[in-house]
Amino acid sequence: MLIGFNVTFFPMHFLGLNGMPRRVYTYAPESNFAFWNLVETVGVFIIIVSQLIFIYNMWRASRQKPTAPADPWNGATLEWSIPSPPQEWNFAEVPTVSGRDALWEMKRARGGSLPEPQRVSGKGIHLPNPSYWPLVVAVGITVTLAGFLVGAPVGIPWVNLAGVVILFTGVYGWVLEPAG
Repeated sequence: MLIGFNVTFFPMHFLGLNGMPRRVYTYAPESNFAFWNLVETVGVFIIIVSQLIFIYNMWRASRQKPTAPADPWNGATLEWSIPSPPQEWNFAEVPTVSGRDALWEMKRARGGSLPEPQRVSGKGIHLPNPSYWPLVVAVGITVTLAGFLVGAPVGIPWVNLAGVVILFTGVYGWVLEPAG
């Protein structure tokens, strides 16, 4: 895809500098634009083929069961010490960390790699209930910033006010949400 992108768009810089007009579908032969437009067309087909390969790869990957082990790259940090695929929580109990690369230190102490971690039931682990309040906060921030961006330099006051009201309503609801 990177090659196709560069083959498509890089020649456009030189063609523009040589005076090729835009939004014209055909050029006179003496203008010498035909060769580089052909190269750009080949680049477009490379992009199309790479996109089709990407779509096929996504389709094939969605049909297969994930087979990655917990620590495929011999990671140094603790996120590589949980089972694969990961559960909804990180650790059943908080691990003791005594250095920067805690997982490597545990591997050195054991004299090699660690066994695949066991999956736990998660009983007794507190997880917050699903909530829509973070989405309300995000919408409030987006509306507020959109009011500033669209109405630059001082913003559109009523859009900004609506965004701030949505934002504070979301924060208020999120903070006072009952614990599950």
